Amino acid sequence: MANSNQAPLRVYAPASMGNVGVGFDLLGAALAPVDGSLLGDIVTISQITSGVEFEQVGPWAHKLPDDLQQNIVYQCAVFFLDKLKRQDGVKLTLQKNLPVGSGLGSSASSVVAALYALNEHFGLPYDQQALLLLMGEFEGQISGSVHYDNVAPCYLGGMQLMLNTTKQACAAIPSFKNWYWVVAYPGISLSTAKMRALLPQQYDKAVAIDFGRYLSAFVHASYQQDEKLAIEVLKDVLAEPYRAVAIPGYLAAREALAEQGMLTTGISGSGPTLFSVTDSLTKAEQAKLWLEQHYVTEQGGFVHVCKLDEQGTRRV
Repeated sequence: MANSNQAPLRVYAPASMGNVGVGFDLLGAALAPVDGSLLGDIVTISQITSGVEFEQVGPWAHKLPDDLQQNIVYQCAVFFLDKLKRQDGVKLTLQKNLPVGSGLGSSASSVVAALYALNEHFGLPYDQQALLLLMGEFEGQISGSVHYDNVAPCYLGGMQLMLNTTKQACAAIPSFKNWYWVVAYPGISLSTAKMRALLPQQYDKAVAIDFGRYLSAFVHASYQQDEKLAIEVLKDVLAEPYRAVAIPGYLAAREALAEQGMLTTGISGSGPTLFSVTDSLTKAEQAKLWLEQHYVTEQGGFVHVCKLDEQGTRRV
């Protein structure tokens, strides 16, 4: 049954870091700027007589396809109405706040906000697990393959470990509440598919063992709340060695942030956004200032000091 409330329903879906360095395709985290600003896309939905009306607004709308029917949010709505065999229609507005190809889960944010809004509007026809699977399927149409390391934290919040079992797609793991995650987007766009193509088809056995060791140790450290161990093993042996040189200024920034006393630095998703971790707000603010001056190179670039967004997607 459609939402009979006359007021449009607004849904916010936060930005997310895929991989979180150590967990390629298997770990993701949602981001919440400490200044209270919303770093993510917003979808507004209201009822109309029939069909699907769609518009895209916001600071990054100009980077989306001019043909509105090519937008994934429009396609989500068409799919939803068809699946429910509904004759009534919906109007959706996407406020595109996340840059495309940023490594901040931009496509996931749009998909999650849209499907969450549609599900709420039509009286929750999908349960949480079914909706999550649908989100992964749609986001995969954009990024080239189905991965949940952005959609799961974006939808559910916090730090999520991908299980990909028949019973459960993902599970929340404990995070370090005193960590600050400084995220810096330089203003350039990098294709997820092209960044994935930089990776080798096969890995040496020793690298595979290191990947499993670091990820399992990080999960263990998270449950034990052992910060020192977590930082020690928060390493990316699968993607960063091949992607770092393709991100302008990343290697220099990583070195400079280490000199400033940041605990560790990595690539958010497939880049070009980087993340850097500290347990000191003072150091986080210093890193933010340095990154604004040295890493942000194009108009539209930004740096945020964040905690993890424990709420996930929600009405606003």
